[in-house]
Amino acid sequence: MAANEDQEMELEALRSIYEGDLCFRELSPVSFQYRIGENGDPKAFLIEVSWPETYPQTAPVISMDAFFNNTISASIKRSILDKLMVEVEANLGTAMTYTLFEYAKDNKELFMENQPVNTVTSVSNSIAIGTPDVPASKKKDKKEQLSKTQKRKLADKTDNKGELPRGWNWVDVIKKTNPIFFLAFLPNFVWILLWCLIHFYMHPACKYFQVIFFNVKKICKK
Repeated sequence: MAANEDQEMELEALRSIYEGDLCFRELSPVSFQYRIGENGDPKAFLIEVSWPETYPQTAPVISMDAFFNNTISASIKRSILDKLMVEVEANLGTAMTYTLFEYAKDNKELFMENQPVNTVTSVSNSIAIGTPDVPASKKKDKKEQLSKTQKRKLADKTDNKGELPRGWNWVDVIKKTNPIFFLAFLPNFVWILLWCLIHFYMHPACKYFQVIFFNVKKICKK
């Protein structure tokens, strides 16, 4: 069977096996990537397998140069590639891409045991955990708490719907308002009437009217 026919059969098998697998990515019909480990795993890595024209009769090209692996030390990468090449030699002449991916998955912890774990604190985590200090000028004033007695009085003033009737606080407003304030609302004729009464009472002739009224009152009693 020709090499290209072998590749076509293996390509169909890979597409069927890894359908829906988010770790698998087909870069081209002869180049594939697989992520070993979950996103966020400090020991996750990605391997890329490419087929030369004579594959599987010759070895595939295995690479770990993807940006995903930029935190992995060069010595760890070299060690993983050496172990994978041992598997390549053992499977030369047969479809081996699936075998290589599964071998890497099964030995992930062994491959990465000497890889230091980099602890990175993300901005989102720092925001979720820590609460920034709020300037005193921006802090909201605490709402004044009502006592039980005040709450009860307020409840007594409400109707059956829990709403305060119109003008419920007018008495309090009047108590706290200066009486002189209400004089400004008296009509003009009231001012004129008051002026006339005061002026008449202060007039000297008013005394004679008072005497006459007193005498008439005494006669009526008799």
